[in-house]
Amino acid sequence: MRTLRALILLSFPLLLIFPTSTFAQKLTRLTVGYSSLSTSFLPLWMAKETGLFRNNGLDVQMVFFNTGTTAVQALLSGDTPISHTAGSPIIQSHLGGSDAVMIVGGTVSLDWWLMSRPEIKTAQDLKGGVVAISQFGSSSDFVARFALKKIGLTPDKDVTLVQLGSPINRQAAMETGRVQATVHVHPSTLIAQKKGFNVLADVAALGLAYQHTGVATTRKFIKEHPDIVRAYVKSQVESVQRLKTDRDTGVKVLAKYMGGIKDREIAEKSYDLAVAEKLLPRKQYPTLEGIKTILDGLAEKDPKAKAARAEDFADLKFIRELDESGFIDRLYPGRAADR
Repeated sequence: MRTLRALILLSFPLLLIFPTSTFAQKLTRLTVGYSSLSTSFLPLWMAKETGLFRNNGLDVQMVFFNTGTTAVQALLSGDTPISHTAGSPIIQSHLGGSDAVMIVGGTVSLDWWLMSRPEIKTAQDLKGGVVAISQFGSSSDFVARFALKKIGLTPDKDVTLVQLGSPINRQAAMETGRVQATVHVHPSTLIAQKKGFNVLADVAALGLAYQHTGVATTRKFIKEHPDIVRAYVKSQVESVQRLKTDRDTGVKVLAKYMGGIKDREIAEKSYDLAVAEKLLPRKQYPTLEGIKTILDGLAEKDPKAKAARAEDFADLKFIRELDESGFIDRLYPGRAADR
């Protein structure tokens, strides 16, 4: 009995340090990449901060990349076998011969604004000016061209597009007058608007289906580690549910990862826009219609995109399993989750 009591006393401090769930299951360490700082990455951050990954047996280490292209390169090398990134670089990589695929839809429409300097109030004012994007072939490139056409301007003819990287760099270039406009996602949109910059086009209001920031992996990783992928997709679905039902925690997570936003109004408005069903659906299917939108945009220059099928760029198996089992519906008692 004395020996048993001594063992219990020795073990007690360890139980305080390591939760019982850690003893109950061995966690699988997983490095996950993400390619920008915007509200589109809230499901990743929320799952990390609230322990949802650990609940599903994953010890997730997050790695930030400045561009989607870099994130995809790390994905294909295996350095980050799962990545939160935009659909466009994944699709372009796949067209180039890689086995990268989307496994979770994430944000399935565009939540961008085309914004301009205070003196640029109309499309005509922007004619002859310079518009900043992150890099050619990125979502920001697609959005900028789409928005410019919607307001009657021809990209590369009426305006010049330049690559300037992150939203912070693009905003700085607009503030100094190096460029006259850029495209932003929330909360960068709202911060710029408070500084007096204009909204020339609200792309989000157009409701265009677009495979924006979702979760991607490779078919090789799916084949070799289906259980890890399954646990990850489950974590994403649970994180989306938490985002839709725990606003206070979600706003705190958003503020933390977006550089400590001090303006509560901006943080809350950005959060509410980000978790709206039209952008972040409860049933996290990759949007095949949104993938087709990207392919149609690439088809002008890439014959492979014209002949490609949207289904080839996504693996719906894991999200479909959760859906058909009723798991997602059970997360939202009293209301059916919409596909």
